[in-house]
Amino acid sequence: MKTMRPLIQIDDDIREMNDDEFAKHQIKEKAETERQKAILAKAEAKAALLTKLGITADEAALLLG
Repeated sequence: MKTMRPLIQIDDDIREMNDDEFAKHQIKEKAETERQKAILAKAEAKAALLTKLGITADEAALLLG
């Protein structure tokens, strides 16, 4: 039988997440996905700006330091 929901372990008991646990899990997963997207967007914007300015990340660090 294929499990539809992630398993959760509490002490020695391993079971599928119930509705409430699964809903919280989905919220956490969505938040983590959004956080990762924001990190990637920031890195891409930084790389684009450095390219536009014609400097490296090390050179930018020197300017800011």
